Amino acid sequence: MESQARILRLARKKRLFRLSEAAAAGIHPESVRRLTRQGQLTRVGRGLYALPTLEPTEHHTLAEVAKRVPKGVFCLLTALRFHGLGTQNPREVWLAVDRRAGIPQVDFTPVRTLRISGAALTNGIEEHDVDGVRVRVTSPARTVVDCFKFRNKIGVDVAVEALRDYRRLRKGTADDLWRHAKQLRLAQVMRPYWDSLV
Repeated sequence: MESQARILRLARKKRLFRLSEAAAAGIHPESVRRLTRQGQLTRVGRGLYALPTLEPTEHHTLAEVAKRVPKGVFCLLTALRFHGLGTQNPREVWLAVDRRAGIPQVDFTPVRTLRISGAALTNGIEEHDVDGVRVRVTSPARTVVDCFKFRNKIGVDVAVEALRDYRRLRKGTADDLWRHAKQLRLAQVMRPYWDSLV
């Protein structure tokens, strides 16, 4: 009974938890499975559990992926969607990971992985709470600059649309945008598109 109460407290606190988190709290995995069979918990993915009353938000999939890949950064089309920039509705989750990291094991949704390193792993990264999970996403300014950097993967039209919406919706300052553009050496590439929007 005590382990059952501890599991339910963990589920209420974290909203979405992994078996490894339960084990770290001194809870045996079989206790979690037993509560799942009884309908007091729901298995939302391999090794991921929540209370059955959890109402998933629009970005619930990001919370699930972030639980599996806590050091990953949501970027490009996924970040555009998160920030409400452009009209893209990606079928895959775009995730940036350290160049030296292992390949993320995500089996419940398609994930498109980008390998990055150095300052790209830390500059322009925001943390948001999604369903009680810390989710790392590139900022609006960094996302727009990344769209130009990876324009051969996502298309120039997507990058230009993101730039237009960034400016029109005032998702950030011009200074922030150009700071990231200079850091990634894309200011000259982006300047003609910016000037055409004036």
